[in-house]
Amino acid sequence: MAYWALKIVMTPVLWVIFRVHSEGTSNVPSKGPVILASNHQSFIDSVFLPLVVRRRVTFVAKAEYFESWKTAWFFRAVGMIPLKREGGSASQRALAAAAEVLKCGGVLAIYPEGTRSPDGRLYRGHTGVARLSIQCHAPVIPVAQFGTAEVQPIGVMRPRLFRSVRVRMGPPLCWDGSMCDGDAPGAGDQRLFTDEIMRAIQQLSGQDLVDMYAKRDLGRLSAPGSEAEPIPAGS
Repeated sequence: MAYWALKIVMTPVLWVIFRVHSEGTSNVPSKGPVILASNHQSFIDSVFLPLVVRRRVTFVAKAEYFESWKTAWFFRAVGMIPLKREGGSASQRALAAAAEVLKCGGVLAIYPEGTRSPDGRLYRGHTGVARLSIQCHAPVIPVAQFGTAEVQPIGVMRPRLFRSVRVRMGPPLCWDGSMCDGDAPGAGDQRLFTDEIMRAIQQLSGQDLVDMYAKRDLGRLSAPGSEAEPIPAGS
């Protein structure tokens, strides 16, 4: 309930202040599980991506976001699931929480790069996105966001107002089961599908695609959905 109340209030404000433009949002199915896989250049990506999607968008976020009452209400209201990292496998717990969203027919947002791009290029994707898509039979919508790094560069706390932001979405991608010769898809298949997803994002964004992982934002909280430690399952 709080998610929709906040969205109704904030949507017209953000559209005016940031001159938001969207393309291809009709590619998001009206129902059923779906993954939004986006490039990632700014913390504020996690504000604009749900803004242009009519359905509720869920992120898996670090539990640190929920430790202060001053911010916890907001992160819960915008549909984030807290992930406690002590004990056990953080990757498996994050994937389990994300899979539950998809099994319930929800929309899950992920940044496959695992962290924000340090230089504007598109980095190699972690395979958690492919694993979730294959296991939960959820199509992947590639997403490219433009202008968010100018709105809130890495290290800048307050967003810069009256900047233009654009969100572009491509056609859904689904795992081609014929690629694994009838066997259950393994790590190699997840890698192939992840690379396909990253190429689709690159075609939308026009960024240079780098065949290496981006370094994590050490010392800072990354945006929800970009948990480089728990979200990737594999390499």
